[in-house]
Amino acid sequence: MRSHYCGQLNETQVDQEVALCGWVHRRRDHGGVIFLDLRDRDGIAQVVVDPDTPEAFANADRARNEFVLRIRGRIRLRPEGTQNPNMPTGMIEVLASNVEVLNTAATPPFQLDEHGKVGEEIRLKHRYIDLRRPEMIDKLRLRSRITHSVRAHLEAQGFLDIETPILTRATPEGARDYLVPSRTHPGEFFALPQSPQLFKQLLMVSGFDRYYQIAKCFRDEDLRADRQPEFTQIDLEASFVEESDIMSLTEDMIRQLFQDVLDVNLPAFPKMPYSEAMNRYGSDKPDLRIPLELVDVNDLMRDVDFKVFSGPAKADDGRVAALKVTGGAKLSRKEIDAYTDFVNIYGAKGLAWIKVNERAKGIEGLQSPIVKFMEGIVDELLDRVGAEDGDIIFFGADKARIVNEALGALRVKLGEDLDLYTQAWAPLWVVDFPMFETDDNGRLAALHHPFTAPSCSPEAFKADPASALSRAYDMVLNGTELGGGSIRIHDQAMQRAVFEVLGIGEAEADEKFGFLLDALKFGAPPHGGLAFGLDRLVMLMSGAKTIREVIAFPKTQSAACLMTDAPGEVSAEQLKELNIRLRQKAQQGGNGEA
Repeated sequence: MRSHYCGQLNETQVDQEVALCGWVHRRRDHGGVIFLDLRDRDGIAQVVVDPDTPEAFANADRARNEFVLRIRGRIRLRPEGTQNPNMPTGMIEVLASNVEVLNTAATPPFQLDEHGKVGEEIRLKHRYIDLRRPEMIDKLRLRSRITHSVRAHLEAQGFLDIETPILTRATPEGARDYLVPSRTHPGEFFALPQSPQLFKQLLMVSGFDRYYQIAKCFRDEDLRADRQPEFTQIDLEASFVEESDIMSLTEDMIRQLFQDVLDVNLPAFPKMPYSEAMNRYGSDKPDLRIPLELVDVNDLMRDVDFKVFSGPAKADDGRVAALKVTGGAKLSRKEIDAYTDFVNIYGAKGLAWIKVNERAKGIEGLQSPIVKFMEGIVDELLDRVGAEDGDIIFFGADKARIVNEALGALRVKLGEDLDLYTQAWAPLWVVDFPMFETDDNGRLAALHHPFTAPSCSPEAFKADPASALSRAYDMVLNGTELGGGSIRIHDQAMQRAVFEVLGIGEAEADEKFGFLLDALKFGAPPHGGLAFGLDRLVMLMSGAKTIREVIAFPKTQSAACLMTDAPGEVSAEQLKELNIRLRQKAQQGGNGEA
């Protein structure tokens, strides 16, 4: 029905006859001549309809915003003084010979060029209209280019695109599973995969030594800006590899991707141990564009007459850290109070600070409610953090976890608020992660997942599993974890040993992971891989604020789809087929569930 997309037209095509299809973006009647801005996924073309073509004029006259039209006409240059050099098609227009109304449209709930004035709920409710906006089209076009580049790179490296099941069994991977009841097996459930982890490992056992997949994954967890209940991974796995092989391959892939899509040459990817990242930045995904670092001052604070500092400084799990902000002494008390409220979100009980007004005057040149406790350590403290006149020093003192989270978040917020960024892109690898972390109940839990191989020998692991490091690696860009992976456990005895540390006994391991343990007995090769969050990658590359902006049909913060009203109730007949009976919903004014 069309010969060109609207955005493809230019002055080299003058006098060509074209057929266009699209939506009316804007209609203007200028003294008997009708101007239509016709829009499709590639752009907007100005169409001129004059009364010399009565039928076309009549159809253009009744057209309104978002009507679907087919236009035939001749390209011509716009008259002098009406050209728009800021618009790709702004030098030309189409003189219509025929205007066909393919469909009418009700008045949309919001104008596409006024979307900022309506709430996100309205836009998600009418997502099919929101997706007509050029900004949304550009983001999804970018997403398509990203997946195309990734596929081309991996195929060229000998990777095979292999699909893995969506309906599988529930296995503990760190989040709640989405469960699907089975009609043919009453009382039993499938689970939607949190990742293709186990299946890609089985593919390695099967001899498919280079696998990849653009995979849908599902996690029933609380949402935030960069999480959705269903999300997409660029998933890959390879056999007979070391950490350096996977890191080199995926770094090359991301470099090529940024070159192909954004024409950006990424800087070097430094490697940083997890312990260093936490110590210097309070985060295992530090934003290296921000030139602020945490500095340990435990030793200086152990003997100060200020229990808020001395207590954590002496505690085994405590930390006192300083964060110097160059030129930060200009911050007002109101701004400092706002930052205090901010760190409270992360469990910090307060935010101590010192303004360095005149360092040469010693303690007399400092301004702070706590400065009276610093006598005797002032010079060493200022030297330790590298403070000069005009700087401010923030302090965190508590359990190390709280200090890291609070000051790490404050570091990022200060970078945003004060525009401290030193470069556009700052990638890095974080390596040497601990195998385990301690959960709220004091038990060891896998920091990544239970199939990650330890970096030590089996004997050393069994002797002191809590101290073991893993063969894991995360790629970080601008403070966002793009992807994480590891070398996997390919030995059944080691896999059982890890399960045992996690409190998964032999019977439970056989019940939940028997198929994997069996496979490891039959010649499993050394293997490893990595999974990138595609949604996060597109969010970063497009400059979007949340991943909802780069997913065609996302869920809300409450894991609902406003457009389809999902999740929704199902009929009694469907429930009966699944052998499911629901508790009766509490009636308004009633006394609870039946």
